[in-house]
Amino acid sequence: MPHVIVKLWTGRTEEQKIELTNKIVKAVVETVNVEEGSVSVSFEEVSSDRWAKEVYKPDILEKEETLYKKPGYSYLECELN
Repeated sequence: MPHVIVKLWTGRTEEQKIELTNKIVKAVVETVNVEEGSVSVSFEEVSSDRWAKEVYKPDILEKEETLYKKPGYSYLECELN
């Protein structure tokens, strides 16, 4: 505990993912007072044409009560189907 899942559009470099992983781990360790060895991070890359259906609808719209930071964008209903 904890495990952080980062969903993002495809196209980021390994260096970017490693840098983000290091920053996430540091923030988690400092904020929730856990050992670095107990933190895990994974990446799920989703193409932009699948984002609305595979991420926005199920993880943002349908789980709005769990969001601590809402996105500044939205999708039309037709894009979600």
